[in-house]
Amino acid sequence: MVQRAVLIGTGSALPARRVTNAELAERVDTTDEWIVERTGIRQRYIAAEGETTSTLAIAAARAALAAAGVEGPSIDLIVLATATPDQTFPATATIVQDALGANGGMAFDVAAVCSGFLYALGVADSMLRSGMARRALVIGAETFSRILDWEDRTTCVLFGDGAGAIVLEARESDAADAPGVLATRLHADGAHNQLLYVDGGVSTTGTVGKLRMKGKEVFKHAVTNLSEVLREVLADTGVSAEQLDWVVPHQANQRILDGTAKKLGLPPEKVVVTVDRHANTSAASVPLALDTAVRDGRIQPGQLVMLEAMGGGFTWGASLIRI
Repeated sequence: MVQRAVLIGTGSALPARRVTNAELAERVDTTDEWIVERTGIRQRYIAAEGETTSTLAIAAARAALAAAGVEGPSIDLIVLATATPDQTFPATATIVQDALGANGGMAFDVAAVCSGFLYALGVADSMLRSGMARRALVIGAETFSRILDWEDRTTCVLFGDGAGAIVLEARESDAADAPGVLATRLHADGAHNQLLYVDGGVSTTGTVGKLRMKGKEVFKHAVTNLSEVLREVLADTGVSAEQLDWVVPHQANQRILDGTAKKLGLPPEKVVVTVDRHANTSAASVPLALDTAVRDGRIQPGQLVMLEAMGGGFTWGASLIRI
């Protein structure tokens, strides 16, 4: 019998305020046409006062728990991926834990920026398969609007706020086609720190700082790294690209989505795209897109779904799940 981490529920949450490109153009030197042509983004959601990373994470977690048909106290592991925590410490995951009544189990944050959800998924999968936990919440949640330089039109138009969550449960099965996380590959290369980073920090400037990015360089690395890590996971599982039912990528830029799919020979209709609606929500983007496709009926039980992301660090990774 093989122990697997089985996905039993998904959920997501967005701030109340929707900001279109046209509205953004009123405060930034840009246009709807410029943003759509270069990114595919048409709108994003921005957190208001009182909306925080934890409030979004809690809402997404509750939606995932409801979809799974389980209660908060049954969760013994919460791994929350975020680059925008409520506090320097304690972990935002502990705030979520308390709100859900899951106190006493494990709860911690993971920082891998846009790849954070994949890193959190890898950690939770390992802990469930090893027997350290029985049921886990894996969350990606961000309020990236709080670290944007709203005078830098090359970056502020790209990002939004939101949260996504999944519930994983440890189950044993000897069936080859049993559901669960099949394989995950994660990477990082700190040599590229200055291509995508925040220019502040507790031990350096004592400030939160603002996001800085060299977009063209990031784009080149993203297409190459993502296509390579997808091939690694396919090789690990013996699955071909043609056998994939869906690819749920990090929603950074429509051009990156198109470039990665083309490099792997994947038809565009197999790629879940929400970047037009949500923009880049960093660690939240993969679970947000996953929940969207589950709830609109595209993703069905038994299907093979590939998740992938790349973010600052650089960090990148991919995970294959049978739903």
